[in-house]
Amino acid sequence: MVQSVSLPKSETKSISQPVSIIARINAVFRNIATFILLLLVLPINLSIVLLSLLLNTISSSFEQKIIPTANPKNILISGAKMTKALQLARSFHSAGHRVILIETHKYWLSGHRFSQAVDNFYTAPVPEREPEAYMKALINIVKREKIDAYIPVTSPVASYYDALAKESLSQHCEVIHVNDAECLMLDDKFAFSEKARSLGLSVPKSFKITSPEQVLNFDFSQEKRKYIIKSIPYDSVRRLDLTKLPCETTAKTEEFIKSLPISPDKPWIMQEFIPGKEYCTHSTVRNGEVRLHCCCESSAFQVNYENVEHLGIRQWVTHFVKALGVTGQLSFDFIESEDGSIYAIECNPRTHSAITTFYNHPGVADAYLGDGVQTQPIEPLVDSKPTYWLYHEIWRLTGIRSFQDLKSRISIISQGTDAIHCLNDPIPFLTLHHWQIPLLLIKNLLQLKGWTRIDFNIGKLVEPGGD
Repeated sequence: MVQSVSLPKSETKSISQPVSIIARINAVFRNIATFILLLLVLPINLSIVLLSLLLNTISSSFEQKIIPTANPKNILISGAKMTKALQLARSFHSAGHRVILIETHKYWLSGHRFSQAVDNFYTAPVPEREPEAYMKALINIVKREKIDAYIPVTSPVASYYDALAKESLSQHCEVIHVNDAECLMLDDKFAFSEKARSLGLSVPKSFKITSPEQVLNFDFSQEKRKYIIKSIPYDSVRRLDLTKLPCETTAKTEEFIKSLPISPDKPWIMQEFIPGKEYCTHSTVRNGEVRLHCCCESSAFQVNYENVEHLGIRQWVTHFVKALGVTGQLSFDFIESEDGSIYAIECNPRTHSAITTFYNHPGVADAYLGDGVQTQPIEPLVDSKPTYWLYHEIWRLTGIRSFQDLKSRISIISQGTDAIHCLNDPIPFLTLHHWQIPLLLIKNLLQLKGWTRIDFNIGKLVEPGGD
């Protein structure tokens, strides 16, 4: 059931950019073509879901019932369109808790609301556009559903507004999220780097950039390594640009730097580029204690997760969060250099999609809620498979260039498990791919809007200037 909290409409005005006729035609063609492709694979998906329902019905007759917690709670989880919210909902539901999901009004069509793990579903205003209305909506839902704990699963921008709401919400329920000051520091790549450095932890050499001249006047000849530059405020368009500085010529460096929107209001970080192996982590923390932790090899475009043991990274995270004494969900990006040294690149104070590696772990809810004694943080079970998104992998098959590429893609599918499909909860696998995404495509088609890619993990069409 969808319940939308009635709140005032946004007063913000959007500035429309001119779009060429060709771009509109391309947008129409791409939306229609993708819709047709999804329609063609619908029978296959439907067969998988029906078979899963049948097998689940048969197996449930022989399986031993799991004894739920003696103290069931009402859990509110945001970010309903995203797989990581679905995973948390399943983890809490399997432990005997009651789960309510929430999303912004745009994503009322969330396919995850049909999960058997979800007891109720709400929509609310976009927090960055209507912060006060969003906070009122959260409080209304918390009161109406008698929520015991709120777990934000947010976008980069929205995480700050949940941090702002924490003080008011904490009068009614527990909020497993950092406060606003902590969120600002952790989300600020330069401030985070300086904080880690002050604690004696390893980070790349970094400089805060507020004008192009700071880069153009920088003496790179004294540096052993190249540098990259990243926007401190979240930039969905340029966040994956790893142009090395200095460029081949002074003129190219100047051209590149002056193309970036650098200003005191939009500062950037110029960070030492350290070659090596990349890792991403997710940690759930309570009062500075790591309760849940996973670490995966990563890359800029990766949507595959497999837990790996990395003691050095876990010790780094443990040291950092203990010094801060924070409560919340923190995701870190690391580089392990060729000599084995590790460097934290950045921290995101929100849930990481690597949480999907806990798909079969019975202890997730207790780790989040702090129930029970833990001598060590829980990690994905040793028999857990790597997680992937099947429709992402199928799309990648269209771009293979060699037999080795084909073997690699098939290996991922055969040795891993889909992050959305679940034998005892198969409906979201159908409704995400053949309800949520198609409806978004239809909306874009009617508005003659294009998109750069479909992110089944996040459950949206990635658009320039989008959410």
